[in-house]
Amino acid sequence: MSKVAIVTDSNSGITQAAGKEMGIFVLPMPFMINGETFYEDISLTQEEFYERLAAGADISTSQPSPESVMELWDNILKEYDELVHIPMSSGLSGSCQSAIMLSEDYGGKVQVVNNQRISVTQRQSCLDALALAEKGMSAKEIKDFLEADKFNSSIYIMLDTLYYLKKGGRITPAAAALGTILKLKPVLQIQGEKLDAFAKARTTNQGKTIMINAIKNDIENRFGGLAEDKHIWLEIAHSANLEAAEAYKQEILEVFPGYDIHIDPLSLSVACHIGPGALAFACSRKIKERM
Repeated sequence: MSKVAIVTDSNSGITQAAGKEMGIFVLPMPFMINGETFYEDISLTQEEFYERLAAGADISTSQPSPESVMELWDNILKEYDELVHIPMSSGLSGSCQSAIMLSEDYGGKVQVVNNQRISVTQRQSCLDALALAEKGMSAKEIKDFLEADKFNSSIYIMLDTLYYLKKGGRITPAAAALGTILKLKPVLQIQGEKLDAFAKARTTNQGKTIMINAIKNDIENRFGGLAEDKHIWLEIAHSANLEAAEAYKQEILEVFPGYDIHIDPLSLSVACHIGPGALAFACSRKIKERM
């Protein structure tokens, strides 16, 4: 049986410390801040990122360099026979396609998963990959399983501000101004490919209810319905909004009693475009019954 390593990037929300504890290798994502390069969770903490964002710094995301990706893979393959690399969604970054191209030089030892996940659902894919490796699956079998499973997750994100969408050119200044005047709380969704509009809420409470109802609808209509075996993972993500995320967890538990709900900060690649104060509610279908 091959010894298979699991690799991801910091868009998964898995920190370097958590990765070591879990047995997952984490590639830090690079950021350009006022022309200087930083690496998530290496030379840039969550706190430092939001401080610089609030100060109006010019922040942009970037792909990991080919050299950094291959160096990580080469070091891993000194101890492992194969590896599965799970990057962020190909619909949100070109880093997935770049990794696929680089993997072609590794004779099948590197399998890059294009399952279009991000943040807490990408993290769950990594945990699923670990479980599949422990079951004896090869890297290619794990890749095929995860890609076939890619649409068995949902994320809904409520923004606190439209400023960063406007700054990034994702909405017009006029739309941002109108939304601000009306105090709208946009709810976005990720259903595989890109970040898309889903609904508009007038209040935070309405936005949180919209997300709960959306997840409930997805579970009932896409993921086999609610069941006693709780075959769905529930997850919350946030951007510099931990207190609100923990309060939201209690509200969710009133609708989904008995569920274990994981909370993580949103990856900085997403937070860069939506700003602080965001809340996200996500679900992923468990793979146990399909292993």
